Amino acid sequence: NCTRTHPSFALLWYTSSACLQKMEAKTLADRPIRVRYAPSPTGHLHIGNARTALFNYLFARHNKGTLVLRIEDTDTKRNVADGEKSQMDNLHWLGIDWDEGPDKGGDFGPYRQSERKDIYDKLIKQLVDKGFAYESYRTEEELKADREAQKARHEMPHYEYEYEGMSEAEKADAIAAAKAKGLQPVIRFHIPTDKTYEWNDIVKGKISIDANTLGGDFVIQKRDGMPTYNFAVVVDDHLMEISHVLRGDDHIANTPKQLAIYDAFGWEPPIFGHMTLIINGATGKKLSKRDETVLQFIEQYRELGYLPDAMFNFITLLGWSPVGEDEIFTKKEFIKQFDPKRLSKSPARFDQKKLEWVNNQYIKAKQKTNPNELMSLSLANLIEDGKIQSDPDPKTIEWARQLISLYTDQMSYTAQISKLADIFFDKATDLTDDERKELADDNAKPVIEAFAKKIRALDTFDAYSIGHIVNEVKQETQVKGRKLYMPIRIAATLRMHGPQLAETIELMGRDQVLKNVEIVTSQL
Repeated sequence: NCTRTHPSFALLWYTSSACLQKMEAKTLADRPIRVRYAPSPTGHLHIGNARTALFNYLFARHNKGTLVLRIEDTDTKRNVADGEKSQMDNLHWLGIDWDEGPDKGGDFGPYRQSERKDIYDKLIKQLVDKGFAYESYRTEEELKADREAQKARHEMPHYEYEYEGMSEAEKADAIAAAKAKGLQPVIRFHIPTDKTYEWNDIVKGKISIDANTLGGDFVIQKRDGMPTYNFAVVVDDHLMEISHVLRGDDHIANTPKQLAIYDAFGWEPPIFGHMTLIINGATGKKLSKRDETVLQFIEQYRELGYLPDAMFNFITLLGWSPVGEDEIFTKKEFIKQFDPKRLSKSPARFDQKKLEWVNNQYIKAKQKTNPNELMSLSLANLIEDGKIQSDPDPKTIEWARQLISLYTDQMSYTAQISKLADIFFDKATDLTDDERKELADDNAKPVIEAFAKKIRALDTFDAYSIGHIVNEVKQETQVKGRKLYMPIRIAATLRMHGPQLAETIELMGRDQVLKNVEIVTSQL
């Protein structure tokens, strides 16, 4: 027997532990895999939400299932104008696609909650008619006073049933009086007492939550007639035949409320998996949108020139571990390996340096497989920073191409190019103390003079020829190693450090190199 009767309302509740285990024991093969990513258009795609979308995508693709994109836009006051478009654009950029959604349609639409209000209204009416839910006229001032009184009694804040002890006639009179005052009700769902909600979580294992800890009867329809999250999500997941719900563990507290609604309708709940939170690797605190030490939104990483495949790789490893020690994978490899049993039970550490390392690996690979894409991103950064004029001519573009290739191995993201290549844009006029120390050696001046003479006479000013004359200076002066290369580098670039010497000098150009030599020799 999978049911019992609620003592207060003579209603049917699905509470048997054996029944619960029977429902949750279904294997993946027993039902079609249908998962969803359901963002609210109240902001742009956040790292945590991107991870939720990504894990659902991998789970669906691994099991040859269906990924649904559903827009949960019932909080009309907080929705932003481009919130939905931003979510979709950034998901596409990450390489996540879906099978059903507001842009694609499907058999289970509409896929925006704002377009499903008629569905919610009918089902809410069913709950009210059957006694599972009721009109609540407590005002915000009254609810606040209740909470303050509870606090004074050292009680946890909770909703106190406003019709407690009333007969049906008295309850009807109270509702009529509230309506006469012009008060708009919310609809509250009646939580049964003395009940424990249990489920076998994919990530956490068995979870049990006592109904008495849920804060009392909760709102399922707001005063403006819109459904609340905990109601709409149950209706949508059921009607869209969602088989598995993978989401952040901040939703654990919502799950028993949702299970109560499933019970009331006699619907089978999906299988839940609650992923652990993401913490700031530097502070150990929960990653929060207010944490300004870590970039929070996918579009910020796009603007900095992070590569989508690198972000996909890094985010997948935030709370999920593959088999083996490798850390760089293709999307196909992730899809093949993805197993929700390998989702971590411990918080995922967001390590900014690790992300930079991962992106650097992809940048170096991109230079080999698709240098034009890397060039395009880096050139856009140089133009945005004012280092190169917009709409550059072909000669400038070719110069930029060579410049970018010089710094590929050092770039963690393409926006770094302006700072890495500052020797080409920020012209120094004075030597630093460290540079003066390097040039204090007796061999420095003859090396620089010999180098300058050969540069002036050089017919073809390219890296190969420059490398050749550096070797000639070495032979003529009998100076080698650091005492040879450091004076030449400082004289040519006015910097002690930089990428390959000959290539750097070629890009610097003969005229600028000779100007730099004059600055250095005047200060020796």
